Amino acid sequence: MKAVMIIFNQANTERVEYMLGKLEIRGYTWFSEVKGRGSETGEPRMGTHTWPEMNSAALTMIPDEAVDGLLEAVRKLDEINKEVGVRAFVWNVEKTV
Repeated sequence: MKAVMIIFNQANTERVEYMLGKLEIRGYTWFSEVKGRGSETGEPRMGTHTWPEMNSAALTMIPDEAVDGLLEAVRKLDEINKEVGVRAFVWNVEKTV
């Protein structure tokens, strides 16, 4: 099992919801109003007067075999508008209860 965190500009909210639904990923946790800045080309998203945009994030635990499909969908979403930005990060889940 893998944990996948998707961090995205709030402008992509509906697209991310649609993507998760289309891939039949039912279980996730949604974080609204996430602040941050991309490591390479991303503009700050701080919710301030200077940097008014905000990000959101979704965290999901999925089977290993579902990861590639999700990452491909995230890549395609990012290609739609690189300036808005979306990223996904994957790590192993050792145990759950």
